Amino acid sequence: MSSEVSQRAGSVSDGALPRTGELQTAPQRHPALQAGGTRARRADETSATHGTLATRGRLCSYANPELEGRFRFGEGVPGPKFPYGFMRTVLQVVLSAYCRARVFNRHYEPASGGAVYVCNHQSFLDPMLMSYALRRPMNYMARDSLFRVPGFAQLITEFYAFPVKRGAADTGAMKEAMRRIKAGGQVVLFAEGTRTLDGRIGPFLPGVALLAQRVAKWTVPCVIDGAFESWPRTQKFPSMGNIAVQYAPAIPQEEAARHTPDEFIKNLRKICIDMQSEVRQRMGRPALKYD
Repeated sequence: MSSEVSQRAGSVSDGALPRTGELQTAPQRHPALQAGGTRARRADETSATHGTLATRGRLCSYANPELEGRFRFGEGVPGPKFPYGFMRTVLQVVLSAYCRARVFNRHYEPASGGAVYVCNHQSFLDPMLMSYALRRPMNYMARDSLFRVPGFAQLITEFYAFPVKRGAADTGAMKEAMRRIKAGGQVVLFAEGTRTLDGRIGPFLPGVALLAQRVAKWTVPCVIDGAFESWPRTQKFPSMGNIAVQYAPAIPQEEAARHTPDEFIKNLRKICIDMQSEVRQRMGRPALKYD
């Protein structure tokens, strides 16, 4: 991989992997900050403290400086429709206050190009938590039964949801995800396929590699922690929580394609587990044990 691609990605350095078969994820200074200036200095100061503006009701990291607008971005970069943008603003208040949600490293959101976000799955809050602080709209897979509820189908369609059949390989949903990514959109995959039973990150489904290696220009690992404690599978309604969301540097398609699908999935899960450990340490929580 060329150094030019590496610099644009903000995610891999000069092309060589640190160890055979592993994805390099050492954070680097965002390319949009190279020119300096007030915005860059403010961003760098935030980055130096891991993006932690841990003030209740405020987002805890800076956005990609290339995504300055709220509804319109660069040419070929889809912006959010009004209902999505309005609800995102509401969620920024509600989730920050009720869930004490904090967000780290959201400047790793790609400024352009189709992207797939690979996220762990802790609760029903996850689609909102993993995207409410990002500037570009997110596309979501939702179980097909929700689209049979009168009125609700139209509502979730306005928020970029599309149906997926649970418990079976749904080629139609994968094709729709590919179509949206090719059109320059962002799609989130909850790679475990179901909510966690104990807060730990389970095995990832193989479909993640298909989108990352063949379609998406960028793959962005994402971790949510604390949502399991706020709304576990055994609980009917969410309780007040202390939730953190963190993004890893975007992995360019060229880097993803270097690996076999199984190898890529294994390394992607390791990135998420390492991020979860980092988040839990920062939040003062005990580390989760993995085999």
